[in-house]
Amino acid sequence: MSDSDAPHHAIVIGAGLGGLASAMRLGAKGYRVSVIDRLDQPGGRGSSITQGGHRFDLGPTIVTVPQGLRDLWAACGRDFDRDVTLKPMTPFYEIRWPDGSKFAAYQDSDTMEAEVARLSPDDLPGYRKFLNDAHDRYWFGYEDLGRRPMHQLWDLIKALPRFVWLRADRSVYAHAAMRVRDPRLRFALSFHPLFIGGDPFRVTSMYILVSHLEKSFGVHYAMGGVQAIATAMANVVRQQGGSLHLNTEIDEIIVENGRAAGVRLVGGKALRSDIVVSNADAGHTYSRLLRNRPRKRWTDAKLDSRRWSMGLFVWYFGTRGTRDMWRDVGHHTIVVGPRYRHHIKDIFIRGHLCDDMSLYVHRPSVTDPSVAPDGDDTFYVLSPVPHLGHDNGVDWAQESEPYRLKMLAMLEDRLLPGLAEHVSESLVFTPETFRNRYLSPLGAGFSIEPRILQSAWFRPHNVSEELPGLYLAGAGTHPGAGLPGVISSAEVLAQVVPDAAPTLTPALPMAAE
Repeated sequence: MSDSDAPHHAIVIGAGLGGLASAMRLGAKGYRVSVIDRLDQPGGRGSSITQGGHRFDLGPTIVTVPQGLRDLWAACGRDFDRDVTLKPMTPFYEIRWPDGSKFAAYQDSDTMEAEVARLSPDDLPGYRKFLNDAHDRYWFGYEDLGRRPMHQLWDLIKALPRFVWLRADRSVYAHAAMRVRDPRLRFALSFHPLFIGGDPFRVTSMYILVSHLEKSFGVHYAMGGVQAIATAMANVVRQQGGSLHLNTEIDEIIVENGRAAGVRLVGGKALRSDIVVSNADAGHTYSRLLRNRPRKRWTDAKLDSRRWSMGLFVWYFGTRGTRDMWRDVGHHTIVVGPRYRHHIKDIFIRGHLCDDMSLYVHRPSVTDPSVAPDGDDTFYVLSPVPHLGHDNGVDWAQESEPYRLKMLAMLEDRLLPGLAEHVSESLVFTPETFRNRYLSPLGAGFSIEPRILQSAWFRPHNVSEELPGLYLAGAGTHPGAGLPGVISSAEVLAQVVPDAAPTLTPALPMAAE
């Protein structure tokens, strides 16, 4: 890796989706970009592992705002749809409750209203009001706040009246409960924050905008998985003249003359750059990569005081000879446990590993046969669990296999009868895996939880408050987690990073120290 070929050099820490999107945006602004990641392939949490002929998407599995990706490609003078094939999901997903009732989500309004009326006809007027509410919050929370910088206090002050008008103090669940009475519909309209690491009973109701995202843009699967998107992004970076350096870990950000001046790799090699963009978790960026520099806002104590998103227990497994089995199980299924409110409280507040669970089941082989050998299936089953920072922390070395067996029993009972005899490949990620593989503080699945006082201006800023020349992208900064969020963070980044210009410091070599 050379650090002296040309001026206008930007180093991006982390080849996650936010980092790759940032590298594309910087390349379009004239920077020579070096993306550095400790994993063996691009994508970060959106990468994959192939085992026994099964390709397991490790993180995000759906695309809800394809226009964000199309805008990203267009900013680089390219066509997203020539590089990646998206397939719309119909239905988006199916929710199954313990009493045997089901609810399928669709983009078509008439079909959705028929589903609502089938469960609870009296709630149809309230459901329509909920969608109108989601529409209003989408235009303010996503199209406005989510696509522009929020690092100035004045940006927050200007937004406060609208926050008040939209009752941002009310939780997602409370808003759903205000509109519909059936507990199943309340779940169906409020569970979405879990996919960005938020407690539905405490996260601001601004996040009901997800219901509008689904209705307006649909839910899509990228053929080849989200890994295909990451690979396409990496190809664009290379075509722009940038480079990716995998299996390479950064030890710290170098500070020179009071600003970010490059990075030092594990092993001592130093690389100089004009700017540094960190797609590493904001907590890791400040507590580890800037550990030798005094910090004013994001001190260790401040980071410790934040509420972090929950952890994740994910079982990836392949099954032999099952492609024609379980015909009623589609691409996305949510298997709901017997509790909702108290289960969520156990995960986020008490830090208690429950005997019961709710599961997100991903079966991509019904859409994309390439994920498994012929006639076989590939699955990904996720259960929210406490992160590693609770006082009564879980010993995953002891609990991982018993928890997987409970998950297996629930799947056999509720969704996939006879599963155990067909499992051919198995891989488990616990919060400890997230901590060790992704350097995620407390093993949290989605960085800092998106509560109202941990969103927008209150999150770590895209323009670092601690160090000039350092910028942040990804789940831990504004606007937040989830595929649309991290792609938007790169769009915001492009607005605050100066264009590459001759006035920037030339990228001279820096000797290892």
